[in-house]
Amino acid sequence: MSVRALILALSLTVLAGCAHQAAPVADLPNLGVVKTQLVAYHDSGAYDRDLARVAGEAGAWITARAATLPAGSHPALVLDIDETSLSNWPQLKINDFGYIKAGGCDLDRGPCAAPAWEMMGRAAVIAPTLELYRQARAAGVAVFFITGRPEGEREATARNLVAAGYEGWAGLVLRAPGAHGSAADYKTGERARIETQGYTIIANMGDQDSDLAGGHAERTFKLANPYYFIP
Repeated sequence: MSVRALILALSLTVLAGCAHQAAPVADLPNLGVVKTQLVAYHDSGAYDRDLARVAGEAGAWITARAATLPAGSHPALVLDIDETSLSNWPQLKINDFGYIKAGGCDLDRGPCAAPAWEMMGRAAVIAPTLELYRQARAAGVAVFFITGRPEGEREATARNLVAAGYEGWAGLVLRAPGAHGSAADYKTGERARIETQGYTIIANMGDQDSDLAGGHAERTFKLANPYYFIP
């Protein structure tokens, strides 16, 4: 099964849960096979290779583009966090790829609620993104993180980023309390806000289409994520 097919299958699973469909998720055809293939894709090294390929393309573009900008320019790179800069794999796997909104986090037996996991600050670095981050900084490019995590997780998220090796970013944007609208609309608006500060966003990289839609970046780079879908 292709990565695109895996994404579609897992997207159907998420949408079925969110919409409270009458048919139980377990009745989706071949769901067990899909989950087995998701784990195999991650553990085989294919997932890491796909991440490295895209991050490498982004790095080559950023280095070349930054070199062509006139003196005094303010180039910027925008990065998503989850499954772009940090990996939530332990939490995803123990939950059998389901999303758990409330409760604690038991990484040995499950379940592990997403907010509890994020507050632990234990997500591992996605190495190709950290390499891209350092490459951008060395080229004089400011780096902004825009995440769908809520503002209440700022301290834990910042701590996790620093522990993973990300230091010296220009901005860390989280969703304000009570914010509404799609992830795509929210992230588009935040990139536009960065531009009003005088930056030119030369690259935007994320694992969801909603990270990249809406413009306000010269180029976008889409990382593989067959594990979940955020509209």
